[in-house]
Amino acid sequence: MSRFARVLTGSISGCEPLLVEVEVDIAGGLPAFTVVGLPDTAVSEARERIRAALKNAGYELPARRLTVNLAPADIRKEGAGLDVPIAIGLLAALGELPLERIADLLFVGEMSLDGRLRHTRGILPLALLAKEQGLRGLVIPLDNAAEGTAVPDLPVHAFATLADLVAALRDTGPLPRHVPAPDRPPPPPLFAAIDLAEIKGQPMARRALEIAAAGGHNLLLAGPPGTGKTMLARALPTLLPPLDFDEALEVTRIYSVKGLLASGHGILRDRPFRDPHHTISDVALIGGGRHPAPGEVSLAHHGVLFLDELPEFKKTVLEVLREPLSEGRVSIARAAHTTTFPARFLLVAAMNPCPCGNLTDPQRPCTCTPTQVRAYQQRVSGPLLDRIDLQIPVARLSAEEVVGPAAGESSAAVRERVIAARRRQIQRHPRRPPILNAHLPARDLRKDCQLSEEARHLLLEAVRRFGLSARAYDKIIRVARTIADLAGEPLISTPHIAEAIQYRTMDPFGQP
Repeated sequence: MSRFARVLTGSISGCEPLLVEVEVDIAGGLPAFTVVGLPDTAVSEARERIRAALKNAGYELPARRLTVNLAPADIRKEGAGLDVPIAIGLLAALGELPLERIADLLFVGEMSLDGRLRHTRGILPLALLAKEQGLRGLVIPLDNAAEGTAVPDLPVHAFATLADLVAALRDTGPLPRHVPAPDRPPPPPLFAAIDLAEIKGQPMARRALEIAAAGGHNLLLAGPPGTGKTMLARALPTLLPPLDFDEALEVTRIYSVKGLLASGHGILRDRPFRDPHHTISDVALIGGGRHPAPGEVSLAHHGVLFLDELPEFKKTVLEVLREPLSEGRVSIARAAHTTTFPARFLLVAAMNPCPCGNLTDPQRPCTCTPTQVRAYQQRVSGPLLDRIDLQIPVARLSAEEVVGPAAGESSAAVRERVIAARRRQIQRHPRRPPILNAHLPARDLRKDCQLSEEARHLLLEAVRRFGLSARAYDKIIRVARTIADLAGEPLISTPHIAEAIQYRTMDPFGQP
């Protein structure tokens, strides 16, 4: 006689959670254990893990025909998180668990051969899915408890072993609800931060960092080796305001899907800082692959993406940055479906002016030919440079600056001005999600970026003299709006426009 059970679980497609029904049927016939419904290799191999885990928990699978269907059947199911729901479905179909005890619960978790529940990636988006579907609770491994309890008002039931979970389900009382420890340690920092007070000199670059942080503007630092470009880039996240709760959920969700969230820790509180090596592939940077996964641009969401030695990146890699820089997202198209990943990051790029790096160094002669210099600089395309709002030359420090103490402002002092400037941007659109000046829709530019008559004439002259493109004109106005916000002024005046033009028209390579 056939026995049947249904268990709810979830799978991840890209960054989006998918509700999956695990249907288990035990029938007569030749002994077999079949999993259908487009499982990937990890799910198909679950049969052997589940058989061993059930045996070590004191249960034996019968020599009958066991069929597991993962619905909907036309979407691929990935990951080892389906081990627990399949095992629970088998036990329920065998009559070891009452069906009413597993109804309206979302089960997720990977199992080891001895029945331990292992840390599983993608728990946070599945927890959000469970809350969105109005389910009774989420059943997960104990190592994922902090991640699951990050979602407010969602009952989370965390267990260390399959035997503990089965015992709780067979009991007539309510499932034990996991309560997070009030003094649990914070997640480890995503990168080693550098305070702005540790950096010597470079007043123009420091000012550009402040503007970039306040308005979300992309930044290029160009100069000889050893001038502090990398330190400046690493100091930028310390100028940014802390992640709010919604932003923290978005960032943690991406890291959870990617499997980069540390075991035992909840949502991330630090803004990410990603600095991929220049040998990275376009798929690793932008995301994708046979089964699309988020790339570095998505891991930098709500944070900073630092590309050091920009011309050393392959041209195909740099060109894929155009969409995320313009749209704040990445769309990966495949024959069956299209996956979209969030990618609203602040780009900071650093480069030398020539292959030897000494073109703009007054103390060290450049050994490159004009042809080599031109070829090196042309590795970065004009369209990509046009999307970078602030282009700053970084000069070598003088002997006095190198030997003397660092005397600049601290990151905390600058961050207060950045937070105040961002607050002014948010207050202009109180009924909409926060939008920074760099991402302001074109329809709002005229209303939010009003120029004085003198500033308008100055900008007109700059467009004529430097032959600025429409995008460059747009970028200058946005940067000027941020400079005015930092000064607390509602109207964009001549000094704001003059400073913005300087950052756009100055040759970062120090050439006439």
